[in-house]
Amino acid sequence: MNRPMEKLVISLSQHRRIAVLTGAGISARSGIPTYRDASGRWLRTQPIQHSEFIHSALRRQRYWGRSMVGWPGVRDAKPNDVHLALTRLEACGVLELIITQNVDRLHQRAGSQNVIDLHGRLDRVLCLDCGAGYPREEIQHKLERSNPHYGAFSADIQPDGDADLSDEQVATIKVIDCEACGGLLMPDVVFFGGSIPRPRVEACQKALDNADALLVIGSSLQVYSGYRFCKQARQNGLPLYIVNQGLTRADELATLKISDSALDHFINAVDHLCANHQQETACQTP
Repeated sequence: MNRPMEKLVISLSQHRRIAVLTGAGISARSGIPTYRDASGRWLRTQPIQHSEFIHSALRRQRYWGRSMVGWPGVRDAKPNDVHLALTRLEACGVLELIITQNVDRLHQRAGSQNVIDLHGRLDRVLCLDCGAGYPREEIQHKLERSNPHYGAFSADIQPDGDADLSDEQVATIKVIDCEACGGLLMPDVVFFGGSIPRPRVEACQKALDNADALLVIGSSLQVYSGYRFCKQARQNGLPLYIVNQGLTRADELATLKISDSALDHFINAVDHLCANHQQETACQTP
């Protein structure tokens, strides 16, 4: 066992209620790009802001045009070995909760049960006027029928189901309204500048109060919505373990930080932890 993995196994084996916070780094293995590089620098065009989506018909047109091309990349993505490792860790009974900053639902598709989608979920669309909900794929079919010329467009997939289309390409998009009331449809996600529902935040805080460690995987923690839980963990006296390829905002708070081949070390550590846990359980069985 190499030294980074040995440190991680020893550290995690001391805990029986681990809260996990995940970011875009784990979904990169599933073909969904990240927003930032290993130094935390922004790589993409600026994402849509909440207030822009609400108040600008042109920005909504731009969002849905790009999303129509980008959504299939998220829809068709498969859980990778990191998602599956977390599912195994949950099955071992030592995972308190997964708090994910991702909106791709890959944790759930991997089989994890106890997950909070901190920033919402891209596979669902809500009406802001009457509250009606729709599967994202249903809206996709309606968008494609209303905009048949978009079938000829292709673009590099961006994070969160975006696609790099030009303003000229999205200028003719026909936006879909709520079938129930004709109101404004919005993906069930928290855009930049939006607010995470308070009950969702409180559920994460409660899980941290019940946990005995916080493990961060694949996040630079540049966004405060995730970084706050690192601060809470340290304020609660919990160890903070970070497994991320590159710098994070919470490196100075970390009890242990692993960067080199970070996700591979984590996968191997989970296998050792689950094996050890099974041996302990077998020894305790009369």
